[in-house]
Amino acid sequence: MRNVIERMARAKHAPMHTLTSEAARAFYEMGSGVLEVPKAELPRVDNFSIPARDGFAIPARLYAPSLEANLPLLLYTHGGGFTIGSINTHDTLCRELARLAGCMVVSLDYRLSPEHQFPVAINDAWDALQWLAAHASELGADGKRLAVGGDSAGGTLAAVNAIQARDAQIAIALQVLFYPGTTAHQDTQSHKTFAHGLVLEEDAVSWYFDNYIPNKSDREDWRFAPLLAPDVDDVAPAWIGLAELDPLVDEGIAYADKLRLAGVTVDLEIYRGVTHEFIKMGRALPEARQAHADAARALREAFGI
Repeated sequence: MRNVIERMARAKHAPMHTLTSEAARAFYEMGSGVLEVPKAELPRVDNFSIPARDGFAIPARLYAPSLEANLPLLLYTHGGGFTIGSINTHDTLCRELARLAGCMVVSLDYRLSPEHQFPVAINDAWDALQWLAAHASELGADGKRLAVGGDSAGGTLAAVNAIQARDAQIAIALQVLFYPGTTAHQDTQSHKTFAHGLVLEEDAVSWYFDNYIPNKSDREDWRFAPLLAPDVDDVAPAWIGLAELDPLVDEGIAYADKLRLAGVTVDLEIYRGVTHEFIKMGRALPEARQAHADAARALREAFGI
């Protein structure tokens, strides 16, 4: 991990928060595959779209590890602070999850800020989950075996989807949360301890959220900060994978505690010596490959595979 950070420093790229959103997206996409594991070849990869409530067609990509019918399905929402990231930046990761877990994965290209601010991303993710629950059979999936997952901002979306699914009585087998954002104001101790020099910088976090939800009072909405959800009783079981040296680690632990206090089954893993974004560094970090395997095992168990 130290070697990765040193190489990043030597490259002397302009910090993300100093770029325009368009330039930041292009830069992130350009570098997204550099440290990834080799891209898995799958028998089925389909691009399609899912209708949003306002008529927008949300781009999506389906990954299937086999051509069998009635495979369980994971809806995956990528990270990137609601500002960067795409289907393409998380293509390798979603392929790996499909391969290891033996389930379909649908990766969602929800709309990004600042062009589309809160709650558009939340609404896109929820519209997609509802659509998949109703139309899974059209994709060859089993609508009775659904899971939600995501990393960072995408983990926030997945956590919110799990709560909304409970309220709508949509059965979710598991929520897979890689270092999710759950707090309203990024004021935990780990945000101070790991503010600089460890991949996710304090200035970048502020930039992401100023793009996505500029009104500070709006950040008290639990759909931005799931730690503020009135209750999480009876939400789906959770597998939560955190990085030890990450500004978001404290809020991930706090959310695991909140779920456990509500009687929700939680499997919490903290990967030592790694930073935010580590799950996309499998070529360099064995901890990334371990996290892929751990999340996949939890999915297989939840789906009864």
